[in-house]
Amino acid sequence: MIKIVFFGTPNIAVKSLEYLHQCDDIEVTAVVTQPDKPAGRGKKLAMSPVKQFALANNLPVFQPKSIRKEPEIQEELKKLNPDFFVTFAFGQILSQDVLDIPKYHTINLHASLLPKYRGANPIQRAIINGDKETGICTMITELGLDCGDVCLKKVIQIPDTMNCEQLFEEISELSPELLEKTLKGIVSGTITPIPQCEEGVCMANKLSKEETQINWANSAESIHNLVRGIYKFPCAYFMHDGKIIKVLETKVSKDGNGKPGEIVRVTKEGIDFGCGSNCVTLIKVKPEGKGEMFARDWYNGLKNR
Repeated sequence: MIKIVFFGTPNIAVKSLEYLHQCDDIEVTAVVTQPDKPAGRGKKLAMSPVKQFALANNLPVFQPKSIRKEPEIQEELKKLNPDFFVTFAFGQILSQDVLDIPKYHTINLHASLLPKYRGANPIQRAIINGDKETGICTMITELGLDCGDVCLKKVIQIPDTMNCEQLFEEISELSPELLEKTLKGIVSGTITPIPQCEEGVCMANKLSKEETQINWANSAESIHNLVRGIYKFPCAYFMHDGKIIKVLETKVSKDGNGKPGEIVRVTKEGIDFGCGSNCVTLIKVKPEGKGEMFARDWYNGLKNR
């Protein structure tokens, strides 16, 4: 029996926790997740999705504000005698004291093909940059940022129509089996972790607010990729009459050009805006203070005011 402690917080990690919990030869002895945080309009404290699953399945839960600074929790984890720590979107950096607790290693599931896209936003950055493929890796956690030896990789294709929410879901579906294979492979000696090469290293830094505003001088392709890459996380937008218009769905149109930011035409499919090259068709939007709607309906509403 392989004994693990699972570290995770958001929904993307829940299927991996559920899968490992159901494995006959893996025992999840405890879960470590972020503290409850205010959420919603009422700002009531809300449990993380990982904590919700853990409590529903009678798994012990630890919620350190910073596990590096909480030796009491570290001591409790030592008592569990884990073979591995497994981390997936946990949200805190682990100290060497924490990494030294498990018998074997701390295994992290990272949502890119390392060494590409180390850091906080690998899923969004891959789409924003127009990549045709990305993937997931299991790696041995070291003190540096996503620089540990890689155990296993799996390539994931990125169609031109895929948004980040869809990619999140695919990664959530594919990660559990990769984690299981990694844990069993290390114990059996059939997996030899491979050091990352430094060639091809690039960072997936957190998105700035400035990046989320559409710059019509950019190409239609880059605007389309931005919309896909931050679909609802947090959402690309532009300003119109002093209001924020969030853009949820687009496509690239090569049917003519226009001045950047100019409405070129309105069709049954949407609104064509001029860009630095080609046009981008806005299909779905969310105007400030309103719900999601087709872009042409938003435009018709402007005309009827």
